[in-house]
Amino acid sequence: MVAEQLAILGGEPVRPGGYPAWPEVDQTDVDGVVAVVRSGRWGGHPVPGPLAAEFCERFAALQGARHGVLLMNGTVTMEVALRALDIGWHDEVIVPALTFAATPYAVIAAGALPVIVDVLPGTWAIDPDAVEAAITPRTRGIIPVHLGQSMADMDRLMAIAGRHGLAVIEDSAHSHGKAWNGHGAGSIGTFGSFSHQSSKILTAGEGGTLITNDDRLAERVSSIIDCGRPKDAEERNYTFGGNYRLGELHAALLVSQLAKFERQVEERAANVETFERLVVEAGTPGVRLLDVDPRNTRRSFWKYMIAIDPDAFGGADNTTVCAALEAEGVGADVAYPSLSRDPLFQPSLSRLPVPTQFPERLDVAEMEFPVADRAGAKESVYLHENVFRAGSEGVADAVEAIAKVQRLLPDTWRSLPKPRPRE
Repeated sequence: MVAEQLAILGGEPVRPGGYPAWPEVDQTDVDGVVAVVRSGRWGGHPVPGPLAAEFCERFAALQGARHGVLLMNGTVTMEVALRALDIGWHDEVIVPALTFAATPYAVIAAGALPVIVDVLPGTWAIDPDAVEAAITPRTRGIIPVHLGQSMADMDRLMAIAGRHGLAVIEDSAHSHGKAWNGHGAGSIGTFGSFSHQSSKILTAGEGGTLITNDDRLAERVSSIIDCGRPKDAEERNYTFGGNYRLGELHAALLVSQLAKFERQVEERAANVETFERLVVEAGTPGVRLLDVDPRNTRRSFWKYMIAIDPDAFGGADNTTVCAALEAEGVGADVAYPSLSRDPLFQPSLSRLPVPTQFPERLDVAEMEFPVADRAGAKESVYLHENVFRAGSEGVADAVEAIAKVQRLLPDTWRSLPKPRPRE
């Protein structure tokens, strides 16, 4: 009898056929793009194009907001939101330590200072107590990140923002379709920011959407992204803007992808319940499910996060665990390190003009966020969304692969090839 062996060392993978491809492409996507090409209206000016307007109206309604504005990506969305709120020089905006570098960079691009705080161990979402402790007279806003399948505690954050007169911009890049107490992600705060980058669950390859319930702010955003052109033609009120528009070719893909979106969300939501039940039943040592807040009333996610205890994997960190899972046919990655350890986060190169604050507040070498640092460097494993589009068999295979890696990795991981540096 041949001894069981990890696929990364030449053994048979648990899931040799892998999982469904992303994005899901069908003839409606092709027909939509072809129709735009033939129409001759390819760009985003004047704002909004007809397909951009159609998508924004439908997507804003899906999330429960009055307005949607389509932009070139999901980083610029946050910068433009801050600019629309007149947040900039010498202002501070609070962000979580566990997020993509785009979140604090958007703050810097607007001219403000990102103030970074730790996250909660149960959800890896921003810690409301840390938020309140970080507020100063210069604080103008909070950017909570709805990371993976989790949502930040919007009840507490909105209460804090209300007490201190702060704007809230929900970074919902992972959270198309989520809801909190029946309210769509992004519709609770002042703005909601969404990404349509290639891997996101509502994609056109690139793009981003801002949603808001404020009529004035929606007009201001539309002006900012269209080189400052006025949206109030009678008063001719210009603003300071740039070209952040998204063209009709991308909008066509968003319209066709939106038609598939609800089915995909429901499929993932059903399969994630099966996955969580099987994880509990398996009782694999060193594997923890993140907390499920009952106020998260509609579940949707870009990638699904689990926590591993490296000690239960023989000291192997999450990068090694993810490499082993990938070899077993289960898409997995670490995603984001803490901002204190992320090579993409280089605030010293920004030339942010706040010399009295900059060294003290954004010196990465002096930053320490115990929960986020450990999660990013040791614990976080992100399972790809397609694991949850392969039925009960697909999630059962993922649970089996996790258990197999946990059983065999302690005795073998030191012999594995070194992982490639993170790009």
